[in-house]
Amino acid sequence: MKKLHLATVVILLVTFTCHGQSVIELEPSQSMSISGKGPGQDAAINPYLATNSIGIIENIGKNQFSIRVQEKNKIIKTIQIKPDDTKEIILLKGYELYFDSELKAKVKVDFKKMKE
Repeated sequence: MKKLHLATVVILLVTFTCHGQSVIELEPSQSMSISGKGPGQDAAINPYLATNSIGIIENIGKNQFSIRVQEKNKIIKTIQIKPDDTKEIILLKGYELYFDSELKAKVKVDFKKMKE
């Protein structure tokens, strides 16, 4: 029974990790690469980085923050996210996603593959 329970926990963890969901805490005046730079440089791993995808950004903190979508150091768009707001951001192949916050912020990030 313990082996079955352990196997279930491992499967759930692998499923959760592969799905790409992360909770990130930003300190005041912090900018962070969320996805698009690569392993070891991203705060959240986008499992669909090699194709077009959608970033699902949920502000689970008490303060507003902004998201920057960039491609090759060129800002494509900047979006403000208020507390309790959720935004779906289209991330074309090659796009990088950054968070900027003047105040402490807490963010839930998830990714899904964009249907083509």
